[in-house]
Amino acid sequence: MSQSGVLRFVGILMAWIATAMIPPAALAVGEGLFFSWLACIATVGAIGGVLILATRGEVTLDHRAGLVVVGLGWLAVVIVGSLPFAYTGVSPGLAAAFFESVSGFTTTGATVFPIIEDLPRSILLWRSITHWLGGMGIIVLGVAILPFLGVGGAQIFHAEAPGITTDRLKPRIAATARLLWSVYAILTVALGMGYLVLGMPVFDAINHAMSTLATGGFSTRTASLGAYSPAIQWLTVIFMVIAGTNFALHYRMMSGQLGTWFRDVEWRVYVLLIVVAALPCFVVLGFTDGVWSLDLFRTATFNVVAVLTTTGFATTDFAAWPTVLQVILLGLMFVGAMGGSTGGGLKVVRFVVLATHAVKRFQLVHHPRAVVVTRIGRRPIRQDVFLNVVDLFALFICTHGVGTFLLTAMGYDFMTSVSAALAAMSSIGPGLGAVGPASNYGFMNPGAMIVLSLLMLLGRLEFYTLLVLFVPETWRRAFRSNSR
Repeated sequence: MSQSGVLRFVGILMAWIATAMIPPAALAVGEGLFFSWLACIATVGAIGGVLILATRGEVTLDHRAGLVVVGLGWLAVVIVGSLPFAYTGVSPGLAAAFFESVSGFTTTGATVFPIIEDLPRSILLWRSITHWLGGMGIIVLGVAILPFLGVGGAQIFHAEAPGITTDRLKPRIAATARLLWSVYAILTVALGMGYLVLGMPVFDAINHAMSTLATGGFSTRTASLGAYSPAIQWLTVIFMVIAGTNFALHYRMMSGQLGTWFRDVEWRVYVLLIVVAALPCFVVLGFTDGVWSLDLFRTATFNVVAVLTTTGFATTDFAAWPTVLQVILLGLMFVGAMGGSTGGGLKVVRFVVLATHAVKRFQLVHHPRAVVVTRIGRRPIRQDVFLNVVDLFALFICTHGVGTFLLTAMGYDFMTSVSAALAAMSSIGPGLGAVGPASNYGFMNPGAMIVLSLLMLLGRLEFYTLLVLFVPETWRRAFRSNSR
């Protein structure tokens, strides 16, 4: 493993983060916070500059180095991303600043701030920028231009890309990454323009467009999307569904391959989940409230889509919904969006694989001599891929159990602990109990914030990329390779 390659890439990430801080710094001029932002830019830029200058020359990365780059890169980014919250003094503590940064870059959308309107506009913009960069993945952005910087990017792309397998649209990884980011940027601009047409203020439109396409959930209003018109909420529903869809499918649609969505098995299951979850929510809420209206249907649909896509926006406090609906929402939190999207969770495709395999195993009970192949559509699933799905599912469940235990041990009630751990791991943000949409995470102690921050990182990076940093063999091999 090339240590210089790892450090060089981390330095490049620091340079990008420093650049991303420039727009909020410009806004801070009128807020009296410019010098705080200038200190942030100088600090992050200096770290990046030192690392880049100290590792000159072309380097290559093997598979192990790719995992280490992604893990260290994310840790470095979320740490320096917390500096604006600390330097400007808006954060109640260092743990809270770190929590907010991790929540932003992992597109979780959980916040420690009770009144969002009290925050400086520069901080609001920074929160949205962290969402947008983390949505498609800072590392994937890096792969798009790494060939020009003398660092190979294939291993980084495979370590960062979500889902079961990496869907390569072009022969070169960098070209694939650039295409995905182009689609991401085009859709963000389109949504921003749509918000403006529907009457949303410019600043709010920019922030919500970045947050929606990243399936993040940070808003410029405490009431989230509930502060805006029904038309804006319906537009957000459409783009949340788009953001939760595999971006490779969007590219093929834009390339003229019409019908790509409808031919994809995962997409059909994804849409079916929205329908079968939204309808019972609408029916139960109708019987509960004694009122049946389009507004109620919009409320049910919006919040179901926000939870399934792990966007985390809200138009109502769904933590106060009937218990049966809360169970449905908890189930959706586990599932999450499609593989290859900006959404979190275990991904729809993995549940499709598990369900399909279970059906095939049931067939073997009746026909033990039959040769049964697990498929998604017409594509057979290799045994190693299936085992990876099972391993990740087991790791997700176990980690969620540990997270829930630690939170309850700190004195939080069971529903709050269960949903907070799940909302963190699935990158949703608001949960149930004391961390519902009408509340925030600011009441939690620093220990709980650190636990939830780790859960957010583990869920966003799908465990192995981060856990590899804590395996001694990774570093022993690194130093052994370097000594040669």
